[in-house]
Amino acid sequence: MAIQIDLAGRVAIVTGGYGSIGSAMCKRLAEAGAAVVPVGRSAEKGAAFEEELRQLGANVMFVQGDTVNKQSMQNLCRTVIDHFGGVDILVNNAGFNTHSEGRLPIHEYRDKDWLEIVEANLTGFYYCSKPVIEHMKERKYGRIINISSIVGSVPLRNQCAYASAKGGVNTLTKAMALELAPYNILVNCISPGSVVNEHTQKMFYSNKETYERFMSHVPLGRPGRPEEIAGATVFLASDEVTYMTGNIVTIDGGWTCGYARDF
Repeated sequence: MAIQIDLAGRVAIVTGGYGSIGSAMCKRLAEAGAAVVPVGRSAEKGAAFEEELRQLGANVMFVQGDTVNKQSMQNLCRTVIDHFGGVDILVNNAGFNTHSEGRLPIHEYRDKDWLEIVEANLTGFYYCSKPVIEHMKERKYGRIINISSIVGSVPLRNQCAYASAKGGVNTLTKAMALELAPYNILVNCISPGSVVNEHTQKMFYSNKETYERFMSHVPLGRPGRPEEIAGATVFLASDEVTYMTGNIVTIDGGWTCGYARDF
């Protein structure tokens, strides 16, 4: 019999909550019974997604916020606590990579891109986590899930900032797990491979040659789907996980196992 994960009574914050992976996570968390708080910078997109979730029966509140703004993240935590009474689950998901024109070798890489990408993909996790952790410590309970990338473990060319930031997320996860274990706060990380979304579809998968070159690295022969990241998120957020912390859960179709084709 399949395990039915029950998150009824739990409250989950998901940064980058209306993006492709973020929205899938919010939907799956809501389906499991959690109240969900998608977070993002666009009030228009956030309001539209909030209404979409509400139509699906979710207990939802969108909060406009910017993870790289320390005060914004403090306000986010206070708003959620005031509205729902607490925070049980934090998914640090917000982040971005440069578009193709900004992907350059390190000796040509633009300083502006470096600073923005490291700030969004690493510092933002730090700013968002701190006020939530203070609250979770008092309750002696919490689940924190950081979203990384296989690029943080196996860098791709011309992505030095993104690789460095996501590598930082992997190590930050372990540091958080080590320090927060006494408070029954479990911290784990999901490291996706290439996942289909509007950006990757345009950049990698709309061209047959590019698609096949990419898939030559993936034993399963296809890119991932946002829902496949969301399923792991719900598991890590649940009480099915009680003795697992500091782990990097790789969901990449086998990419990091090795080259998928014979020579």
